[in-house]
Amino acid sequence: MDGGQRRYRNPAARAWHCDPAPVARVRAFHRGLPGYRETPLVRLDGGVFVKDESRRMGLGAFKVLGASWALHRAGGAPQRLVTATDGNHGRAVARLGRLRGVPVEVYVPRGVHPAAAAAIAAEGARVIRVDGDYDAAVARARSAGPLLVQDTAWPGYEEIPGRIVEGYATLFAEIDAQLAAAGAAPAGLVVVPVGVGSLAQAAVTHYRSGPAGAPRPALLAVEPDTAACVLASLTAGEPTTVRTGLTAMAGLNCGTPSALAWPYLRGGLDAAVTVTDAEAAAAARELAGRGIDAGPCGAASLAAWRAAPEVAGPGSVVLLNTEGTLA
Repeated sequence: MDGGQRRYRNPAARAWHCDPAPVARVRAFHRGLPGYRETPLVRLDGGVFVKDESRRMGLGAFKVLGASWALHRAGGAPQRLVTATDGNHGRAVARLGRLRGVPVEVYVPRGVHPAAAAAIAAEGARVIRVDGDYDAAVARARSAGPLLVQDTAWPGYEEIPGRIVEGYATLFAEIDAQLAAAGAAPAGLVVVPVGVGSLAQAAVTHYRSGPAGAPRPALLAVEPDTAACVLASLTAGEPTTVRTGLTAMAGLNCGTPSALAWPYLRGGLDAAVTVTDAEAAAAARELAGRGIDAGPCGAASLAAWRAAPEVAGPGSVVLLNTEGTLA
């Protein structure tokens, strides 16, 4: 760790191994969804690319990939769906509930932008504001039932979060195929914005489960400097809850890592870094100048790469733009 608790490095990460996700089944399911198409992989400069999730199925973020697969695997006909969110996940669950004709309750913590709450309500969900942080919103959702669709896990609640993580496999499989189609080198660095760590868990699963000789890029996690629960946990060597503050990166404003994600983050992340709101805003302006719609969370990837370019290995640099500006 260095930089006043702004950075963490794990030199052994690329040797860590885990079981793969069911990528083929997940991709086949997503291809059958209305409105599915690959999101673009945009070349910035040379071997630097942005995976632009702002165009994912009209929802402005990647979250629908995980929520849709989890609900598909859950089966049955739930009477009501419940979730807590900092924005994008709740909107995805609300959309899926509307398509299924199922009412949805979404608990949102303070600090969520009014436009994000309005987008959730526009999908027909009931938005319930919680006077507390993300962890407090999750606690309220846990007590509401009956079918909780949450993208963070704790002991006793792991199946649905695990399916959500599996659903994100489509994003990384698309990246592999798009780099090859562009004639670019395989990924040498993938930069992942982190809230509770579920997307980062999916990245670790994808890039640390391949056969011998498969590309094993460096994985860099980025968090707001006011809500760096994963960096604090990596530094402490155990899951750690932090007090969060206000940040423009609302979707990353999480105080506790997912229990399911933690072993993957500890074993498979090469590095973690924090960025400020100002750094994320500057990155968003830079991306906008290149025609890429990036909200603060998505732009954090570019800010992190600017802050820690030494993490990159040989190969292409892939920055995950996880959201557009609406969220």
